[in-house]
Amino acid sequence: MSTPGPRSLAEALRLRDDASLAALLRARPDLITPVPSDLTQLATRAGTRASVVRALERLDRFALQTAEALAVASDPASYDELLGLMTGDEGDPKVTAALPRAVATLREQALVWGGEDRLRLVRTARELLAPSPQHPSPTGLGPTVQEATAGMSPGRIQEIVVTAGLASTHDSVSAVAALTGLFNDRGRMAALLAEAPAQSREVLERLVWGPPYGQVTAEPAAHLRHLLDRGLLLPTAPGTVVLPREVALHLRGGRAHRTTEPLPPAPEPTAVHRPQVVDATAAGQAYTALATVEELLKDWDEGGPAVLRAGGLSVRDLKRTAVALDVSEPVAAFWVELAYAAGLLASDGEADERYAATPAYDEWLEQPAAQRWARLAQTWLTATRTPGLVGGRDAKDRALSALGPGLDRSAAPEVRHRVLTLLAGLPEGAAPSPDSVLDRLRWERPLRGPQQDDDLRARLARWTLTEAELLGVTGRGALSGHGRALLGAPAPTGAAKKGGGREAAESGTATAGPSRPRVDDNGPGDKLPVHHTPVVVEPLSPPEQAVASAAAARLLAPLLPEPLDHVLLQADLTAVAPGPLQRPLADMLDVLADVESKGGATVYRFTPGSVRRALDAGRTASDLHAFLAAHSRTPVPQPLAYLIDDVARKHGHLRVGAASAYVRCDDDALLNEIMADKRAASLRLRRLAPTVLATQADPATLLDGLRAMGFAPAAESADGDVVITRPDAHRTPPRAAPEPVPDGPPTPDATLLTAAIRAIRAGDLASTTPRKQPPSATAPTGALPRTSSAETLATMQAAVLTGEALWIGYVNAEGAASQRVIAPIRVEGGFVTAYDHTADEVRTYPLHRVTGVAELADET
Repeated sequence: MSTPGPRSLAEALRLRDDASLAALLRARPDLITPVPSDLTQLATRAGTRASVVRALERLDRFALQTAEALAVASDPASYDELLGLMTGDEGDPKVTAALPRAVATLREQALVWGGEDRLRLVRTARELLAPSPQHPSPTGLGPTVQEATAGMSPGRIQEIVVTAGLASTHDSVSAVAALTGLFNDRGRMAALLAEAPAQSREVLERLVWGPPYGQVTAEPAAHLRHLLDRGLLLPTAPGTVVLPREVALHLRGGRAHRTTEPLPPAPEPTAVHRPQVVDATAAGQAYTALATVEELLKDWDEGGPAVLRAGGLSVRDLKRTAVALDVSEPVAAFWVELAYAAGLLASDGEADERYAATPAYDEWLEQPAAQRWARLAQTWLTATRTPGLVGGRDAKDRALSALGPGLDRSAAPEVRHRVLTLLAGLPEGAAPSPDSVLDRLRWERPLRGPQQDDDLRARLARWTLTEAELLGVTGRGALSGHGRALLGAPAPTGAAKKGGGREAAESGTATAGPSRPRVDDNGPGDKLPVHHTPVVVEPLSPPEQAVASAAAARLLAPLLPEPLDHVLLQADLTAVAPGPLQRPLADMLDVLADVESKGGATVYRFTPGSVRRALDAGRTASDLHAFLAAHSRTPVPQPLAYLIDDVARKHGHLRVGAASAYVRCDDDALLNEIMADKRAASLRLRRLAPTVLATQADPATLLDGLRAMGFAPAAESADGDVVITRPDAHRTPPRAAPEPVPDGPPTPDATLLTAAIRAIRAGDLASTTPRKQPPSATAPTGALPRTSSAETLATMQAAVLTGEALWIGYVNAEGAASQRVIAPIRVEGGFVTAYDHTADEVRTYPLHRVTGVAELADET
């Protein structure tokens, strides 16, 4: 005898083991937020519209096509019927092989339940996917004959049946059944269509793949009348007709979809490079990324651009930042957003609010270069801030600015992770085409409905490929070794090995030709791997991310250039740094000289203004001579030594203080020279004494004006001391990095899943265990048991002696009523201490809050 299947989704869930329930809750974490009280509540929540929509959006294309086929199949449907809708009359071995996996996915996510002969799509999913004039089916199929004729008069139905060549019946139900049987019979249906005029068949061909609805006039043409008289087109509203589902399926050869995609498209490599070339290219870009972030924050050391009233960076300031970094504005927005997401940049929160580096930036600078890169890369991988949106408009048509609100997209981390995972699945050194990556992502998450932002995931994927190259996660479009470690992906095995193509040639590969992706840097005779093993990489937990970042830093460190402790001084007042400089040397050169050009080597130029800047920072001429002599591989040129001595001789000879501002100098001839200079007219100086000039301008304006005239004044404090200015004086208060915006409830870990399943099982036991009602009980089914205080006390005491479990009704201090299954241990002092099967722990209950008690029915 066959065992009857479950009668509801709740019963189907009760038949699952803990591992299957855990897989469901892991795939749909919204179902345990909060934890359901029992399996009935879990089934109800799994059928809500919001939860089903979220589950459907996370299906791959073939699983979604399977659900769409079930939505237009009979309810319930057999597996063979579903297979016929997916493969059609001709069959498809690939679909046949992949269909069990798709059905298993739908079962696991509680979208389908029932046995193989009674597959049921949950009602909400059927409503979302079923066809209607307002919401056409994704399959392009219309309603069934029974649904389309629901409002038709019995006389009209009998006319259609007779015209179609069937015998007249006594009722509409049998007439509709006869017409449905005709349309489902391939032989009779072929004969009926063969009688139709060519124009009629052309109309059916236009409607067969959808949309199935069309418009007709009050007096349709003869070829349309032929179809209407035989039920091949059925009216649904005045002037509107529909192609019945059974007719469309016959014309389609039994298929629900024009094309089915059982297998995901594989990303196609367009070029294959040596792994060493990829790693070296990525490492060079990683070093450039670090230098760019340092340059950005160094430029904002004394306080960066002002914060807009609505938050964010103005368009003008973004342009200035792009010019300073010598990059385009979108790239500048990426670096600004990355520094902000890493917690290196924030607003200072002062009255005149500006952006500046945070104290975390100073700590970051002290770390080794590889660790600094790993922090930036891990931040980028998990951040929901999306720099690519900068310059666009939000839903309210407001401009989106860098560092401003509205840039968070919860899907960004998932898309970045998935794109890099696809790269990790390719042979080592293989660079895919962006379009093939997008095709794979669209298969994994097909778009549903015009209401969805059908372009966001594609844009996120393209931005990911660009940003990964900028950051040095990829090199020449291929995933680097340290990028693979950052992702937590296993090291590649098989044909693609580091060191060239000999191993590939020995492992059964095809020679690269015109129809193959080109092979770069491998040399003649190297082979291109054709087959590779897909890599599945799950997102990492925070502890795993720390381990992956450390591994990526270890792999990157040997590839980064070693910092140098010297420069090459030139006679033309320049210094050449042939590589990256050690931090103390680089910091001092940034003060003493101006950067003239960048690249493989950095060229610094010494000017009177740059030397004066070093003197303003508290250095003396002897300090500068000693510094240059200690860090130059060439002798200090005489012009540079003269420049330093000449600026130092003039530096501080003039003193500027606050009057609003004043100038004092022991050399009255120098003050006479200033007063006689026409360029000083805008400063409106006046002599207070032979050695003192005063002005209404502020000290900073006076300093800039005198320096523009070629003098080297020094700022003076109220005590008469020289004020030493330092470029790194401004920092924001400690700021936390912005938290990513989660994409729905987080995936539960093993501990939470175990606790949730135990609570659901216990609650289900309490709600479904058969109960024995006292003979006098008249309460309706499902109500709390009601017994007198004496009966309650007596039953509790008896259960203590026998060890039996009881069903009780309980009202807590807040007035919330619940049902519980308990095993009393002790009854005394107006309290009962018992093991609560619902909560799976020992608890104490006041007897006056127990509404009643009943024995559990005997198990049979």
